[in-house]
Amino acid sequence: MKFLDEAKIYVSSGAGGNGCVSFRREKFIEYGGPNGGDGGRGGDVVVECVDGLNTLIDYRYQQHFKAKSGGHGMGSNRAGARGADVVIKVPAGTEVLDEDRDVKLAELLKVGDRVVLLKGGNGGFGNAHFKSSTNRAPRRANPGQPGEEKTIWLRLKLIADAGLVGLPNAGKSTFLAAVTHAKPKIADYPFTTLHPNLGVVRIDTREFVLADIPGLIEGAHEGAGLGDRFLGHVERCGALLHLVDATGEDAGKAWKTVRAEIKAYGNKLEKKPEIVALSKADAVSAKDLAAQKAKLKRACKKEPFVISAHTGKGVKEVLRALIKLIEARNERGTPRKSKEGARAWRP
Repeated sequence: MKFLDEAKIYVSSGAGGNGCVSFRREKFIEYGGPNGGDGGRGGDVVVECVDGLNTLIDYRYQQHFKAKSGGHGMGSNRAGARGADVVIKVPAGTEVLDEDRDVKLAELLKVGDRVVLLKGGNGGFGNAHFKSSTNRAPRRANPGQPGEEKTIWLRLKLIADAGLVGLPNAGKSTFLAAVTHAKPKIADYPFTTLHPNLGVVRIDTREFVLADIPGLIEGAHEGAGLGDRFLGHVERCGALLHLVDATGEDAGKAWKTVRAEIKAYGNKLEKKPEIVALSKADAVSAKDLAAQKAKLKRACKKEPFVISAHTGKGVKEVLRALIKLIEARNERGTPRKSKEGARAWRP
């Protein structure tokens, strides 16, 4: 299935049904009176997070969604039927933005989350509603209220425990394939990965979800290369594994380039815990590897891991360090009781 993380759609709620003007007419019953029923309410536009979806590809082929209008009122005090809702089913981690992408309308992070985006119009009152002691035969009814319409953007941000970041061709897809059962495309040219990939890592009886983010280049936060849309997927990750290519010209400069883009993107990405690893250790000589490691250490101001996804060197050590960061973050995010007894979340 093709991966799609953004979709623009048009949604419209249903209009309310009109009220009815009717009078009771039965043989041998004097002074029948009004009995016009109310119109039914229009259907709502609902966005629901469901299981089994990991892409927005369905909304490439259908972009218009309209809820049903409510039924009109009828005689004998019969109210119109309520219009059916239209449900927009999305995967976990989806944001709903307005047409200009400036305002976040909703955010659905877990299966079962449900948001009423647009409410249907109310049904109009029938003439039975206007009966009073001074108006025994009202001949008026209200029309139904119109529905609402809006053009929105759906944006999917993958939910993963950890994310792989780095320049193009840094060995991220190779690492993901080595530690999970995922099968990302691997080649010896930049921008092999065109969309994020997910895999489940199992290490020492524990497991976590690892996301491979397409390579970042200078200016990515402004849309250069594959654009800043992929940086949004990093927002959901609890920790980052920053891979730096040992076969490159300057490992320290490569690390600074990616970190500058992460910081420029904002949304506190630069504050996420990070593990730095020098990848492709098997492809360079020991002398060049030592020189690259020294440059990287000066740049990031901490001891980097040295790994090779091809031979397995240092891979388990990196995964163990990564899962420690993830577990520490999960412990900080566990719920605790507030003074009022309600469940609150630690910052």
